[in-house]
Amino acid sequence: MTAHEPVPAGQREMLERARDIADTVLFPAALQTDSSPRVPAGQLDLLAREGFYGLAGPAEVGGAGADYPTQCLVAAAFAGGCLATAFVWIQHQGVLRRVLNGPAGLRESYLGPLCRGEHRGGVALGGSLPGPPRLRARRAPGGYLLDGHSPWVTGWGMIDTLAVAARDEQETLVWGLTGAAESGTLSVQPLRMVAAGASGTVTARFAGHFVPDDHVLRRQPFAEFGAEDARGLRMNGSLALGVLTRCLALLGPSELDEQAAACRAGLDEATPASLPVARAAAAELAMRAATALLAGAGSRGILLDQHPQRLVREAMFLCVFGSRPAIKAELLARLTAAPIR
Repeated sequence: MTAHEPVPAGQREMLERARDIADTVLFPAALQTDSSPRVPAGQLDLLAREGFYGLAGPAEVGGAGADYPTQCLVAAAFAGGCLATAFVWIQHQGVLRRVLNGPAGLRESYLGPLCRGEHRGGVALGGSLPGPPRLRARRAPGGYLLDGHSPWVTGWGMIDTLAVAARDEQETLVWGLTGAAESGTLSVQPLRMVAAGASGTVTARFAGHFVPDDHVLRRQPFAEFGAEDARGLRMNGSLALGVLTRCLALLGPSELDEQAAACRAGLDEATPASLPVARAAAAELAMRAATALLAGAGSRGILLDQHPQRLVREAMFLCVFGSRPAIKAELLARLTAAPIR
């Protein structure tokens, strides 16, 4: 099933509820959230009560058991309501999926609380990013010591646990769970971003930070991670689709509607090899739709109490969020191409 095909009945109710929350709770509060230091706790608690923190988790431990296409549709709905809220929530889904596929002991301890939103997670991917490892793991008695930094960690102050990716001397990627709290070996520096500022995004620095063996989720050769990472880039594209959909709803009928349908289909049907092109297309179209919305609104649209300027900033943010070299190259090619007359 792709995200534009019919959603199974049980999951359809979940998707309709997500869209209702986006329209009646997240979007009306989005401007206030945009100017706040953190996503309001009540919004995240609502998502937890409604079962969205466990969207990908099994029903027997409090999860919703939603398939991947439904997860993508829910992510788009939340992003169309409030990108900062969606940004914090989507990080948790990454932790949930990794625990779901992790060792039995960690599943038993963490999966239920994560699904019910009693325990909330974020990711620190410093060791998994392309290029030289920003975060290193070195073997120590009973576990690993982490040194270096993870440049983007979202949800700080709103999460309990980090899923951390670090590389060892053999270029093995070590995934582990650790507490999301500053200590003598873990410090953070808040980042000021053009959008989603309420997401609590920080740079995390590790200095001999210990992760015990019983908190290691997985070890895998770094060379094998690229293919896995490519398959997972579809979910991030849902955020651009969400912002695009909100812009089109506010803009009214236009030629962009047909382009948006083609863009959604392109993401749904993309293979890992063609996904960078589809991701770039979604980011570019969201940027154009937001700019059109701003132009249509006129000078009032740039006031901070107006949605057009917020959506332009969010679309700008999504041109680089979750990007990879192939996505960047395709997006640059699109943005610098001669206009078609």
